[in-house]
Amino acid sequence: MELRNQAAIVTGAAGGIGGASAIKLAERGVNVTLVDLNSCEETICKIKAVNEEVHVLEKLGDIRNASFVNEVVEDTVREFGNVHILVNNAGTCGRVDLEEMTEEIWYRDMDTNVKAAYLFMQAVVYPHMLKNNYGRIVNISSVSGINGGVLSSHVGSKKGRSGPAYAASKGALIALTKWVAKELGEFGITCNSVAPGATQTGITQGLDYNYDQQVIKRMGTPEDIAEAVRYFASPSAGYTTAQTLRVDGGVDIG
Repeated sequence: MELRNQAAIVTGAAGGIGGASAIKLAERGVNVTLVDLNSCEETICKIKAVNEEVHVLEKLGDIRNASFVNEVVEDTVREFGNVHILVNNAGTCGRVDLEEMTEEIWYRDMDTNVKAAYLFMQAVVYPHMLKNNYGRIVNISSVSGINGGVLSSHVGSKKGRSGPAYAASKGALIALTKWVAKELGEFGITCNSVAPGATQTGITQGLDYNYDQQVIKRMGTPEDIAEAVRYFASPSAGYTTAQTLRVDGGVDIG
């Protein structure tokens, strides 16, 4: 139980990949701060079902707000004594094409998917992770940030592929992951990214995917992604950094 009594912050933890990641960490004894705009009660109940000994802190607010981010980190350290793991998972996805893209959608996706991750990394690294010469940062990117988006469509429509703001923001998050990894590796802090393909979350509800593109012909589950998160978050991943692990059913390998 190498993760026992560590403390983690997981954003977008009300459900989906964030909720599954928090549960996987809690199974191994990690105390977890759950961050979301919406209630995390369902995730809390599932955590207690798998490990009633761990402690859970819920923080509801806007992760694009620096004051809120700093409050989350400070309350986590006050509650658990430290912060060892950060999972930047919360995200938004505008499914409009370039012609229909608006500044509102562009900045929403950029601020949620990139700015919030930068704010949290800055807040947990200085001074907490640096002081301890230890830390695990896991950023949830997407295959959209690598290949421009998996082909998909709304049921009954030809449109639905993740939009240019989403693809650009996830590509930026992958680049930011590498930059942070290079900056902090000598201090025992790793920074990696998990790039999901089509996964059963709120973002993908009501979409059709062409599984003929994939080697594994099904949609991924939040638990599929959470297993990768748990590895990157563990002490065992101490020699792995700056990596982007695609958990995508083998899409686009042909």
